[in-house]
Amino acid sequence: MTPHERIARSIRRVLVIFPGALGDLMCLMPALGAIARRHPGACVELMARLELARLAAGRTVVARGHSIEAREVGALFTDDTSGDARRFFADFDRIYSFFASDDWRFRARLAAATDGHVSFHPFRPGGDGHVSAAYLRAIEIEIDAAASPVYQRLEPTPDDLAAAARAIEQSGCAGSNLIVIFPGSGSPGKNWPAHKFAALASMLSLSDHAGVAVILGPAEISLEPIFRQSGVVVLKQLDLPTVTAIARVASAFVGNDSGVSHLAAAAGASGVAIFGPTDPARWRPLAPGAGGRIEVLRRNPIDSIEADEVAGALSKFVAQRQN
Repeated sequence: MTPHERIARSIRRVLVIFPGALGDLMCLMPALGAIARRHPGACVELMARLELARLAAGRTVVARGHSIEAREVGALFTDDTSGDARRFFADFDRIYSFFASDDWRFRARLAAATDGHVSFHPFRPGGDGHVSAAYLRAIEIEIDAAASPVYQRLEPTPDDLAAAARAIEQSGCAGSNLIVIFPGSGSPGKNWPAHKFAALASMLSLSDHAGVAVILGPAEISLEPIFRQSGVVVLKQLDLPTVTAIARVASAFVGNDSGVSHLAAAAGASGVAIFGPTDPARWRPLAPGAGGRIEVLRRNPIDSIEADEVAGALSKFVAQRQN
């Protein structure tokens, strides 16, 4: 056994600390997979926003999730002497922190809170290519520059799939072919206009070949009247695991450069991602292996993209599900 193998086998608990939003976490997925492969047999745990930590746990290589807002983390930014940080972080043999990597006080306090090895990596690292590849380089994983990062699929649980089936049935849009629309994102400047999403939904609803549902998160709830007036089914107040499962069973999705588009792609869905000012070479959703396929439509200004263009791009995915 080599020294590297002895070190790898001695690691039983690995913690990844990550501060990003949903799309950021989906872009980290290849790095999470690489970390799990680097430490075979170890329990990989994620400290992130609570809803994201809970989403990842049991659906990815992550076995357990923790809130990045926990008091143990807060203690690392103060001269706290209560020992909370040590009691929590000392149980980990290896820690990868993408959080506060440029704060030398945080770095010193986290390193002092554990006897395990700690490494610090930039959040949204720079460099050429997709940000997922940049995260892999940050943890010193070499990849072929011509290849896309290997995505880890986000696997809905049986409970997730059952919740998705209930939501679809209750909405009245159940059918053999379902197209889901995600009209929001974290930035208004990245959003295709809501009235164009509504026109697309109406166009697709007229087809006998597919059902259509718009999924609204808390930030998009103000758009509900636009879609209701168009007679389109609206799904809201869904948790992320249920959205993941709906994307998995749908024929296709369409969304902006958004976290939920990345989520759908990570779940293995095929669909269309609409881009405007952001660069798809760096931020496009990536499909995890065979099955899902993502087509990017990009134009700046984004509102110059027309509904019939998007409908045409979606039609091929619906046709594939029918065959």
